[in-house]
Amino acid sequence: MIQLALELFAMLLIILVASELFTNALEHLGARLKISEGVTGSLFAAVGTALPETLVPLLALFAGTTSVSINEEIGVGAILGAPLMLSTLSTCLMALAVLSHRGAGGRIAPEHTGFTRDLNFFLVAFAIAALAMYVPPQARILRIGLSAALVLTYFIYMLLTLRASGQLVEGGHGTEAGESMHLNRLGIPTNLLTILVQLAAGLALLIAGAKGFIHGVESVSQLLGVSALLLSLLIIPIATELPEKVNSILWIRRRKDTLAFGNITGAMVFQGTLLPAIGIMLTPWQPRIEVLGGVLITLIAAAWLRINARKRGLPVWTLLVNGVLYLVYLTVTLSR
Repeated sequence: MIQLALELFAMLLIILVASELFTNALEHLGARLKISEGVTGSLFAAVGTALPETLVPLLALFAGTTSVSINEEIGVGAILGAPLMLSTLSTCLMALAVLSHRGAGGRIAPEHTGFTRDLNFFLVAFAIAALAMYVPPQARILRIGLSAALVLTYFIYMLLTLRASGQLVEGGHGTEAGESMHLNRLGIPTNLLTILVQLAAGLALLIAGAKGFIHGVESVSQLLGVSALLLSLLIIPIATELPEKVNSILWIRRRKDTLAFGNITGAMVFQGTLLPAIGIMLTPWQPRIEVLGGVLITLIAAAWLRINARKRGLPVWTLLVNGVLYLVYLTVTLSR
């Protein structure tokens, strides 16, 4: 057990270092390309740091255990557990990171149009994914149609986010690098190539650290006798989403609220469209009680953020409510 704890701690340190390298390089890349913070956070950062949790359901479904049912449980749980964690625990951790500086009544103010666009797309897509659970596996054509609709939704989302970039940059929402590149400290000049090298190094370390953390968490869960579905709904997403959580905390403490929230809400859109599209096609995708509870809490948390979205930002205390929602789900699920 001590060895497992040391392994988890080592992987966490790797994730922290990798997140610093990744966010630093991404800021310079966004500034170099003259794109908005919305594109940098919601597309570049969100998709990049979503890779660890994206790999989990794919590996489970295509190269998992010899038990098809266990593979499907892990796949479905990982697909639906990721948005649950992002909309509840991750947003709450961001609030806790700035609570002492901004106060419960202080504001977290991501760029309004991008923030609301992310949430609108996620709520629609995730509701479609939830309704798809009531479509029987025999209705293959309808399931294919719903999967295609979710993929198309993400494609439209990307187009609208990229289209809005130019106007946002002109309006003062361009990505700015707050400090010099970390590779500069080694005497390496800053140019597009070195930015990409540091970005790739940070991303590779993020994936390696997250995979190592997942391995340690799985070992602990086996010692504790946790079921495959519970593991994939609750435990694995905590490990796989560490990159998003750490990146967003780093950004929000530097008052880069748009990057911090874009990293979370952009990942929610990615994981609320493309991954459920895979789940609908490759798993039974049925409305089990544990799954429905998580879906309901996720939609409530996302809707709560959307309701409180204002041009001047969200009060810090509203994000703490999302943390309470996560505790409610955790309590109900573990008490079953």
